Amino acid sequence: MPSYSDVQKAVRVEKFRIWFAWLSGNAITLIIAGATRDISVVSTITQILFTVCFFLLTFVAIRMSNALNRKALAARREVLGDDL
Repeated sequence: MPSYSDVQKAVRVEKFRIWFAWLSGNAITLIIAGATRDISVVSTITQILFTVCFFLLTFVAIRMSNALNRKALAARREVLGDDL
């Protein structure tokens, strides 16, 4: 049975990975959008697709972070015996 501190450390690392992947993905999309800026039709399509993808990736990253928060809270309750 992992201790609360082990779970808390694992959650912190996973959150860092989630948000680093989110940041990296958005940086890549900005680079691609900048590269297609001079082609009018392709630029418009990529901007629309990347805007939709940005919102979807942000939504998924927030949901994953919230799930990790719930996991850490459940571990805290189990270890400390809290009834919040």
